[in-house]
Amino acid sequence: MPHSDDLSHAARQVHDLDRERFLTALFAPKDRREGLMTLYAFNLEIARVRESVREPMAGMIRLQWWREMLATVDEDGDADRHPVAAPLLDLVRAHALPLELFEALLASRERDLDPDGPADLEAAETYAADSSGALSQLAMLALGVGEEEALRAARHVGIAWALLGQARAVGFHLSIGRLTLPEALLRLAGSSGGAVMSGQAPRAAITQAVRAMAQLADGHLKKARRLRVPRAGLAAVLPAVLADGHLSALRSCGWDPFHPKLALARHRPLALAFSHWRGRF
Repeated sequence: MPHSDDLSHAARQVHDLDRERFLTALFAPKDRREGLMTLYAFNLEIARVRESVREPMAGMIRLQWWREMLATVDEDGDADRHPVAAPLLDLVRAHALPLELFEALLASRERDLDPDGPADLEAAETYAADSSGALSQLAMLALGVGEEEALRAARHVGIAWALLGQARAVGFHLSIGRLTLPEALLRLAGSSGGAVMSGQAPRAAITQAVRAMAQLADGHLKKARRLRVPRAGLAAVLPAVLADGHLSALRSCGWDPFHPKLALARHRPLALAFSHWRGRF
């Protein structure tokens, strides 16, 4: 693993704040690795908007800056002075990355500014597709792989990754005034989003919702693995290997997102290396 002092600004951000994606990006061909780091650093920039602002309007303004910056892909502008925006524009130009995927990402982060959880499991799945699903597709394209089957696999893996992330991080999200559990699932379990936010929801209602989200994620992983991904694009879907570990941990903890065992790191570098060697994910 490279020393953090030798990393670019983008790679250092990912190394420090998104270690799992950092590890998967190391399995990209050397000449494509920095592109993944840039994409993942961009994702960090917009994902952290919700926790860094006090008012939703301030968050909307920050996200709009990124939207306007991407719109200048054929021009020179303020991005030249931004350590993530400048290489991101270079990457978009070099690989003709579709701006509609970036727009999906930005729109999903606007939804982060709403404290209410998704209405139902379908809404949670749509959010996952627009955020992590779009990011995974961009990663596949940045690796030079544009086959439809590989892009579909990346989307499924991204959806699974986001659903599991939301399920595992319930406690953190509540600490910043955000709910990611679907309201319909909580109602079905005899509770509500308001009860979860106030700390009054029965633990059983929360675990039932988490289990449903995790099972949906597992379904997306299975769909992804039925699709062919060339070796050149493996790094974009290797998060599936890490997702298996998170699924297993949730299952062993009774789907309880507050269980202390879930805080343990599960980077699984050997599992990643073995999967990459086999050409599997």
